[in-house]
This record gives sequence, C-alpha cells and structure tokens, in this order.
Amino acid sequence: MTADHATPAEAIQAALDGLGLSYERPEPSAFLVRLDGEHKLATMTWLIAGEHSLQVEAFFCRQPDENHAAFYRFLLERSARMYGVHFALDRTGDVYLTGRLPLSAVSEQELDTLLGCVLSYSDETFNEAIKIGFASAIMREWAWREKRGESLVNLHPFADFVSSQQQQKKNRA
Repeated sequence: MTADHATPAEAIQAALDGLGLSYERPEPSAFLVRLDGEHKLATMTWLIAGEHSLQVEAFFCRQPDENHAAFYRFLLERSARMYGVHFALDRTGDVYLTGRLPLSAVSEQELDTLLGCVLSYSDETFNEAIKIGFASAIMREWAWREKRGESLVNLHPFADFVSSQQQQKKNRA
C-alpha cells in the first residue's frame, strides 16, 4: 500500500489526476496514458500496478527493416544513461521502453519524472532511430510522394537526411 491511498491503483490515479494527464483505465490496475511529443507524435504508455511493483511499458517502434546492429547499438548506448526505463524488445523484435518501480515509489512527483523520461527518451531518440533502421523506407516514401505531388510535411524532419542520401547516390553514379 502507498501512503495516503488504500491501493496502488488509487495512488496512480490520484497522481495522474494531480498532473492533469488524461488516461484510459481498461482494467482496475492498468492505466494507458498518451504522451504527446514533437518528433514522435504520441507515445502510448501503460502503467500497471502489480502486487509488488509498478510496470511501465511504452511502444517505441516496430523492429527495424535494416541496419540492425547499428540500430540496436544506438538504443543500447542510450539505455545506459536512462532513468526509470530502458529500451527492450518483445518476441517479434518490436522496441519498447520498459521499467519497473517499487509500489512505494508511486507518487505524483515520481510519476511526473518517470513519464517525463518516457516522453523525452521516446521523442528525442525517435528520428535518429528511424533514420538508422528505416532509411530505405524513408527514401521510398519521399520519392513516392514527390512523384505524385503529395505532401511531404510529416517527412520534413528527414529532409537533410534524404538530401544527403540523394547526393551520395549521385556521387556514386
């Protein structure tokens, strides 16, 4: 049990309400919080109160299409410097941010810190990870949209990357 609350789930709910965060509660001990970002539009984050700990899990991206070693090295190097959560893989190779805290750590301040870390790590790492693991897909999508006169607005974060890739391709030709 946590201080001032009968159950861990009540403590989580009180903390989320105190932080003014909206969430869904599909199960009595599970909360799904949407964290809006700048680079990664949203990071859906689960907070699940277990018998002894609070589990945190947020989807980051699907398994990379290419450059697996560089992609995983990039994420592992970041994991060593992270607080509360780390990058992990599921059975299919998709990437998540995961962590576990003791229930005694459940407080508004700690959840604010933890969710802030999830958002920062997800948002600040996203574009670089996508460039490493999905370079060919970015190039194909850019070319497809250009050819058809489609909007490139949501691909603008990759404009310099696409330009440098196109220049390298010209230099090889």
